Amino acid sequence: MNHSSERPSPATTAATAAVASPEAVAARPGRGRTPGALGPVGLVLAGGVSVQFGGALAVSLMPRAGALGVVTLRLVVAALVLLVFCRPRLRGHARADWGTVIAFGLALAGMNALFYQSVARIPLGPAVTLEVLGPLALSVLASRRLVNLLWAGLALAGVFLLGGGLGDLDPVGIAFALGAGAMWAAYIVFSARTGRRFPQADGLALAMAVGAVVILPLGAVESGADLLSPATLALGAAVALLSSVLPYTLELLALRRLPASTFAVMMSLEPALAATAGFLVLGQALSAVEALAIVLVVAASMGAVRTQARGGAGGGAKKTG
Repeated sequence: MNHSSERPSPATTAATAAVASPEAVAARPGRGRTPGALGPVGLVLAGGVSVQFGGALAVSLMPRAGALGVVTLRLVVAALVLLVFCRPRLRGHARADWGTVIAFGLALAGMNALFYQSVARIPLGPAVTLEVLGPLALSVLASRRLVNLLWAGLALAGVFLLGGGLGDLDPVGIAFALGAGAMWAAYIVFSARTGRRFPQADGLALAMAVGAVVILPLGAVESGADLLSPATLALGAAVALLSSVLPYTLELLALRRLPASTFAVMMSLEPALAATAGFLVLGQALSAVEALAIVLVVAASMGAVRTQARGGAGGGAKKTG
């Protein structure tokens, strides 16, 4: 992976850059649209597909390693890859810098742990749809534009429709998905703050290491020696590569030519991609009402990030790890 300084903001390196918030996008200026934008768009779509199919693979691995075991494998492998390629400098940082990167790492670990606990209980598409409400709420609340009430209304309508089937979904899984969304919003805030304090992808690599260290004991308690099974390790590494390393590489290449506002809108497609991955890999079919609910949340997210872009923000922070 190339960690060139051509990237618009170190806060959004690796697989970071999606749902908008003013804090998360302050350092990312929008870029002019280029005639060759189709190539970057393809890279971003490929990255999004990789993330969601990595999530589907993670669900299939859970009977073998457990939800926390899968999170542990994903974060540990991703942290090792980032530390090797980024080689972050450990000296010369203030105490406040370390406090910020630790908070970033805790948000990252919490976001992943809660999300995987959710998809262990409810289908992938509804889980991602509920999770995306966190950054969407952050974007709407942080904006003073009246039009954002429309996007909030669309999102609530989607959740209401999805709620028609909540009786069929595990309430604990729903709670975990909403908690993951709250942690995603925290991730966006601390991603931006870390990016302002650490050069290149150093902050992300260190935060990933913090998250891996925090989650490792929990994964070891839940899965024990099963984590060391060669088959489990191989599948866990595949999850990390599909969900973190490959999307980071593709999105990093795309962001050199694609306007960040366009990138943010494309990241709003995650619930739809998750539903597709859940259907193709896990056989998780959606009803027409559930599909409509996901469409409404996607539309609300797209509208919110486009409103932010027109207001001067260029993009946002996408979760990674």
